Amino acid sequence: MNIQAIKQRFEIIGNSPLLDRAIEIACQVAPTDITVLITGESGVGKEVFPKIIHQLSARKHGPYIAINCGAIPEGTIDSELFGHEKGSFTDAHEARKGYFEVANNGTIFLDEVAELPLSTQVRLLRVLESGEFMKVGSSKVIKTNVRVVAATNVNILEAIQKGKFREDLYYRLNSVPITIPSLKDRKQDIDLLFRRFANDFAEKYRMPSLQLDDKARQYLMNYHWQGNVRQLKNITEQISIIERDRDITLETLEKYLPETSFRELPVLLDKSDATKGFSERELLYKVLFDMKQDIHDLKKIIADILQTTGINANINHKKNTFIEKYSPEFDAFIDEDKEFEIQHTFEEKSTQESTKNFIEVEEILSLQKKEMDLIKKAVEKYKGKRKKAAAELGISERTLYRKLKEFEINI
Repeated sequence: MNIQAIKQRFEIIGNSPLLDRAIEIACQVAPTDITVLITGESGVGKEVFPKIIHQLSARKHGPYIAINCGAIPEGTIDSELFGHEKGSFTDAHEARKGYFEVANNGTIFLDEVAELPLSTQVRLLRVLESGEFMKVGSSKVIKTNVRVVAATNVNILEAIQKGKFREDLYYRLNSVPITIPSLKDRKQDIDLLFRRFANDFAEKYRMPSLQLDDKARQYLMNYHWQGNVRQLKNITEQISIIERDRDITLETLEKYLPETSFRELPVLLDKSDATKGFSERELLYKVLFDMKQDIHDLKKIIADILQTTGINANINHKKNTFIEKYSPEFDAFIDEDKEFEIQHTFEEKSTQESTKNFIEVEEILSLQKKEMDLIKKAVEKYKGKRKKAAAELGISERTLYRKLKEFEINI
């Protein structure tokens, strides 16, 4: 079965190469009994892939049980997974089979497996290694033939370092890893997903489907979807129900999308964020601002030296070129090498002659213009809303107000 057929059968939407690769791995591993660990951010749709693996395996006629490990209380998780004997604990009025016994010859999907208590992790490790377990309150060993597919949105390696997850269990679960991409890694699929959800809700609630204008569509694709596909689906449903006008503009869309700390425009780099990862765009922007300050400091130092020494200096600047190269990925400007040449002519004069100082300084890099352009773009983007524009630029609202006055920008 090819990838497109898999997408249609399991209602997977998207054409991202990363998504296609995840589906391809799931299809390849399905006919085996190898344990699979599915990773990805919350809301990316990890629960679909265990179904693909189960339906394409020889176990497809056996039971399939999905378990959310984080939703079961710690005190009852062992009983739920492995069963218990009558009287083994309070309220155990009768014996009960656990999921591993019920799902014999089938597949168990352990969602949020990193939430399992350490004691339960030990029991799970034994099942994976030998296919054996014991019910709570029993000493009788039970054999089971179950395939385990696990999933988590937690960084398990960090959990291992913190002592919250067993390293041996991780390597046993991670026989074949499958990583599901987040929406920020498959932006080309966002509009496709929105249209599919809009059509589904239009049919469900018997109303016309939503239509995005160009600005709203672009904003939707550039938005940082922390909740991924689940968040996009929820937002689409909200708009479908609440909005009477089916033509959705940028202003309408902004009412439903919460502000996020993710910024698309260049910002000054905070030293405290050095370890969090940052784009090349931010580094370049910071370098340009530092360079501007260095130029001003250098000019001041030269002027002070000439005033105190009485030197007649002719300062000739070699013409510098500043080439603006736009990059869709970084939205950055690339500054070519700057050169300047200072020629000093020293002349000895008698004490009776008056000293003549001449300084000719030419601004060689117009960073103020770049700064002003960025501020204009941010202000225009948010239609004069200073708070949002300041957040995009990574500066305070008070600083933005001062800059608007300095550059005489009217909003």
